[in-house]
Amino acid sequence: MIKYLGVAYLLYMAWRTLREHGALAVQADPRPRPALQVILAAVLVNILNPKLSIFFLAFLPQFVSAGEPQPIAAMVELSTVFMLLTFAIFVGYGLCAAAARSHVLARPRVLTWLRRTFAGAFAALGVKLALAEP
Repeated sequence: MIKYLGVAYLLYMAWRTLREHGALAVQADPRPRPALQVILAAVLVNILNPKLSIFFLAFLPQFVSAGEPQPIAAMVELSTVFMLLTFAIFVGYGLCAAAARSHVLARPRVLTWLRRTFAGAFAALGVKLALAEP
């Protein structure tokens, strides 16, 4: 029953996405949040995310040798490198998203094809769920 409710919801989302028309409404926040508040919120989300902790506890220890005199320091070092690389990649994603945003908002045809792509993805996921074995 839950599976078919999920299928129905995905197909509904596909239909709604196809029926939307007009420009994407993106409004500027009248009071932008301070950068420190945004950074603090992002850090808290990542710290409180259990998947990240599980990743560090499951993945990184295999790169610390059993004879390491200070295994905690090695784990912190690996974690820091991981976080710095992740930060650099996410900054790149943000810059690309900001550049693509103006391109998409200024061109209705791009927005139409973007909506069609999302609708097709929702429909495909619905069909895949419907055909999945229990």
